[in-house]
Amino acid sequence: MLSFPPTVRVFVCREPVDMRKSYDGLAGCVEQLLGADPLSGHLFVFFNRRATMVKVLVWDRTGFCIYSKRLEQGRFSYDCSDAQTETDFARLLLILEGIDLAGSQRRKRFRLSDATG
Repeated sequence: MLSFPPTVRVFVCREPVDMRKSYDGLAGCVEQLLGADPLSGHLFVFFNRRATMVKVLVWDRTGFCIYSKRLEQGRFSYDCSDAQTETDFARLLLILEGIDLAGSQRRKRFRLSDATG
């Protein structure tokens, strides 16, 4: 079970990535494909072409961590045509659990940023 503070943002790479890449290779993908800083402490999610593997890269103050998962059957269901590369942690956990979010709808909830802005 992954657990991160609510301030951590989740960025998903829409382009498939070679899963042979390790720490430095994925950090390079963060900079080149996502235009982000791999040392920011945010989660960077990468899928392979067949969507049967996922790797999550995160900097934890002392070094990089990679969380990976390979499916024995089926595929991860993430809409790669979505123009938005940022998602929330709850959605990431649903994707990793195999829940198809196509056509799902988020109910309106109060957010502190809605009240201040």
